[in-house]
Amino acid sequence: MEWIDGGVTAAKGFLAAQTAAGIKYRDRDDMAMIYSKKPCVLAGTFTSNVVKAAPVLWDRKMVEEKRKAQAVVVNAGIANACTGDEGLRYCQQTVEAVADAVSVDASAVCVASTGVIGIQLPIDRIVAGIGQMAGKLKDTREAAHLAAQAIMTTDTRPKEAAVSVSIHGTTVTLGGMTKGSGMIHPNMCTMLAFLTTDAVISQELLQEALSEAVRDTYNMISVDGDTSTNDTCLLLANGEAGNEAITKEDESFGLFVEALFEVNRKLARMMAGDGEGATALLEVTVEHANTVEEAKCLAKSVVSSSLVKAMIYGHDANSGRVLCALGYAGVDFDPEAVDLTVRSATGQTMLMQNGQYADYSEEEATKILSEEEVTVICDMHQGSASATAWGCDLTYDYVKINADYRS
Repeated sequence: MEWIDGGVTAAKGFLAAQTAAGIKYRDRDDMAMIYSKKPCVLAGTFTSNVVKAAPVLWDRKMVEEKRKAQAVVVNAGIANACTGDEGLRYCQQTVEAVADAVSVDASAVCVASTGVIGIQLPIDRIVAGIGQMAGKLKDTREAAHLAAQAIMTTDTRPKEAAVSVSIHGTTVTLGGMTKGSGMIHPNMCTMLAFLTTDAVISQELLQEALSEAVRDTYNMISVDGDTSTNDTCLLLANGEAGNEAITKEDESFGLFVEALFEVNRKLARMMAGDGEGATALLEVTVEHANTVEEAKCLAKSVVSSSLVKAMIYGHDANSGRVLCALGYAGVDFDPEAVDLTVRSATGQTMLMQNGQYADYSEEEATKILSEEEVTVICDMHQGSASATAWGCDLTYDYVKINADYRS
């Protein structure tokens, strides 16, 4: 597997475009489109929130009906959530506008929205934006990057990744872009993720691969404990690579799953590190737990703790907060067997040994916790299972950003 410089246009046959439609923002692009020259096999995962936005309902139905997809249109600024039948009608009008603009079947168009909940879309601007993007579609690196910028809301930077992998001598490429900065919590988070590949693969295995990758990437990040109404992760495979079809769980499928996981892990880390107001990426690794599920539960509990997040922001080695978060995770363990270590580019030091404060330098610990990426390692000394979760520190700016989000 090889990392390459790319995003949603890295795989063969995919194009992208963006435009400033004036949906909410007046000084930036706020719509993007992804287009495939050929109809694609489609897979998707969606929010676990009972309140689901109209685009989530629309795309989920496409996945459930195993429809082909050829285009995705995304808007930032307004979520089209809690908008009733009118919101669904706007989805219909959107896909019809895309179908007319780029000559695809309306049943093969996915939609996605992100932004303020409870406001109706300005559908005239959406339709106009689609027309503007239709003539700008390109397969260039720049087109992918501009599309990734256009889907941001409170994100401070675009998030893209791409890899290539050799499958039986044929190069297969996977690329993607995400947005997400706040209202982020496992299962899934306020995130939109759009992944493209030129692999030849069955719909069943594509869905299996995506579901597996999401479990250990997007579902293992938390910024603020809030699960959004709009979470959507779509994966489109157009078969342009011409590889021997992946139709069973063999070595080829394993290579594809590994590549997909790495792309999603990189994108998930980018989202966690770009949490609203964040100054540091927090990685929590639980080692030697009894089971993988228990390891995940423990890691999520620590990475979601507001007190742990504040500890990272303050560069304060208050490790009792970590042990406390492990303790209320709902997993049985011996607290007197737990070791806690912090690590960053500066070095690493053990803060707790056998459930008690270790003999460490506060000055050294502060330096370690002052880096832009900090890892907390929780060794449970129980079994052989491990898991990693990602989050960020909690700052004053998080409150400022969300206190006036609608203005």
